[in-house]
Amino acid sequence: MLTSNHLLNSNRLFSQPITLFLTLIFCSFLMLSGCGGSDSDTDVTETVTSTDTADTETSTDTDVDDADFEATDWTDETHSKNVDPNFDEVFSDTEVKRLDIVVTQTRWQSMLDNLTDLYGTFGRTSSSSLVDEDDPIFVPAEVFYNGTQWYRVGIRFKGNSSLQTSWQQGILKLALKLDFDEFEDDYPQIKNQRFYGFKKFSLKNNFDDESMLREKVAADVFKDAGLAVSHTGFYTLYIDHGDGPEYFGLYTLVEEVDDTLIDTQFSSDEGNLYKPEDDGAMFVEGSFNQDDFEKKTNEDDEDWSDIEALFSALHDDTYTSDPATWRTNLEAVFDVDVFLKYLAVNGIIQNWDTYGRMPHNYYLYNNPETSKLTWIPWDNNEAFQDGKQGGALALNFSDLNSSSWPLISKLYADDVYRERYNEYLREVISDAFETNKMQAKYNTYSALIEPYATTEVSGYTFLESTSDFYNAVDTLLEHAEDRATAVDNYLDTQ
Repeated sequence: MLTSNHLLNSNRLFSQPITLFLTLIFCSFLMLSGCGGSDSDTDVTETVTSTDTADTETSTDTDVDDADFEATDWTDETHSKNVDPNFDEVFSDTEVKRLDIVVTQTRWQSMLDNLTDLYGTFGRTSSSSLVDEDDPIFVPAEVFYNGTQWYRVGIRFKGNSSLQTSWQQGILKLALKLDFDEFEDDYPQIKNQRFYGFKKFSLKNNFDDESMLREKVAADVFKDAGLAVSHTGFYTLYIDHGDGPEYFGLYTLVEEVDDTLIDTQFSSDEGNLYKPEDDGAMFVEGSFNQDDFEKKTNEDDEDWSDIEALFSALHDDTYTSDPATWRTNLEAVFDVDVFLKYLAVNGIIQNWDTYGRMPHNYYLYNNPETSKLTWIPWDNNEAFQDGKQGGALALNFSDLNSSSWPLISKLYADDVYRERYNEYLREVISDAFETNKMQAKYNTYSALIEPYATTEVSGYTFLESTSDFYNAVDTLLEHAEDRATAVDNYLDTQ
């Protein structure tokens, strides 16, 4: 069976028969003399396999015409678009799964060169910053999972400040986006290629999270509270970019909102999905800008009337003159209850890197069943800590800049909505974030990932030592107790 290392060198060996012949004689001599490697020398990390010898060209270190291949591992269950997403296979709470990526040396270098153009020299601080229109480039690569190959999968680095910081710190444990039919126009063999029903994923690198648990646990809490949120799972990632598989560390695989989430957690995926960013995403009166509400569905439909309706309802004069009418009009276009529950969960888990502090890291989906914009949380690696940039918001929002974040300030100032928010706090702290339940979750997950988190290697980890991991988990256990006390203290004042 060919390993990825063998695949990388197969073309060169077969193009040089004399060299191959001599090499075989030499290897035979070594085996007869007892100098050959034993089975115990074989590293478990070098087990990426493919039975498709026609596909070996994808692993060479030069650009070649690699369009002539057969997708021999293709089955309906694993690769077809015509199956339901297999959440049980892809997202597990009880296993750490493994992904291998094989990419040509040339294509890998093009990805690194692209980051150099964006951020400057690897390992050096730069003033460069990523802008929306300059997402890192996609390149085709092979993905292997449980001995099965997915072909010419689009991979690119992802992130903004986290990507820039990791790059400039000289850490190659970078977040990735995978799109399984990104290159179907170049390779018709992979038209509508899926990974157990999924078109794309984010592979989060657990940036600034020494516990490597926050992304996963935050999603669990939102889910347990009854909110729409991405599925997540732990994966080890190995990348072969010319010299064999390298361990890039423990990642969290995250379901993409614009892929399967809106299809499986709502009645239909035909509504408008937005990923707000920048000034407009703060909802300040008069700040609407359609460029700040990027459409992830219905992109060709030049219509942002649902977002504009939310702006109008939020800032309508009836807010002060007739609160009941204001609430009715707001609830006609916005799922207020979902947002209030989101505020309760987010306030308890403490995520500073989202609305209220930062104008990003959430989606809005116009639910076709209700015709209301619905809040969907995203990117929770900074949760479960007071945080940076002024820290997470207080439960009573006493530290909120009211004029900058009106979607919170106006709802919390309303007596009816404030009481609903308080009820959601009581509900979440007694169930989804109940202290014993949370501590058991932390203990279970930390035991699960410990062998993989603590064996990350220098240059591919945010840990300075293994003790960082254990200390971070202890901090989370204490945080669960602290938040229960914080909620009790807040509710006592109401």
